[in-house]
Amino acid sequence: MENSKLSQKFTSRFVAGRTLKEGIRVLQHLSAERILGTLDFLGENVHSLEDAARSKASYLAAQAEIEGAKLPATVSIKLTQFGLDLSESVCVANVRTLIERAREMNSRVEIDMESTAYTDRTLKIVCGFQESCPGSVRAVIQAYLYRSEDDIRMLSERKIPVRLCKGAYREPANVAFTRKSDVDANYLKLMKLLLSEGTYPAIASHDESMIRQAVAYTREQKIAPDRFEFQMLYGIRRDLQRELVSQGFTLRLYVPYGDAWYPYFMRRLAERPANLLFLAKNLVRS
Repeated sequence: MENSKLSQKFTSRFVAGRTLKEGIRVLQHLSAERILGTLDFLGENVHSLEDAARSKASYLAAQAEIEGAKLPATVSIKLTQFGLDLSESVCVANVRTLIERAREMNSRVEIDMESTAYTDRTLKIVCGFQESCPGSVRAVIQAYLYRSEDDIRMLSERKIPVRLCKGAYREPANVAFTRKSDVDANYLKLMKLLLSEGTYPAIASHDESMIRQAVAYTREQKIAPDRFEFQMLYGIRRDLQRELVSQGFTLRLYVPYGDAWYPYFMRRLAERPANLLFLAKNLVRS
């Protein structure tokens, strides 16, 4: 599956390629279209500290390439790639290296949110980095969790930028909304909270209704476009991406690359089968 020409044709729409060079090439194309990027080396839940060290090395190489090419891009990481399951202290030390490098580049590290098994640990680590390296990290909050409003208020008090997404993991009904309508309603509520009280929030969605309501709210509240950004996945809703840029909004695309695309896709489809329909719809969009 990973080596077939058919699968490569499918994944090329959503994954930049297998190599860092291919990821950088996509970032360069996006930059020419006035679109920012965040580069994600695919992988999570490493099984050894040696693998965690390799993840660190891969991201340091990505940061060097981004800086060398003078690209308007960040890197996006998952803490489990850096050894969180094995040693929190080693994980923190690995990520701190990337954050210090990002500060030298006048950039930041985007720390992805994983399942609720990691939420508390992830937010604790993010807050620690904000204290030692203020402004160098962005956290991710998932709107389908009941706890997310409290988490956003806590992060906003600490001036930590937040990327708001709906959430892609399968979670039990005692911690997360299960109906789409409830998730949508909570997303809108949290979006307005972030736009009004957050520090340079990122509104991450491909839902056209959500995006248009965000645009309407910022205009109604006279929130300047330079106080927030939209974020989307590479290859999804390219028509909407072009529209946002043409209207003068800041847009950043999440650009994944690497050999681990197959488990990346399979985990997302296994966790939420509705994601398959989402991807299929976007294959036929411009």
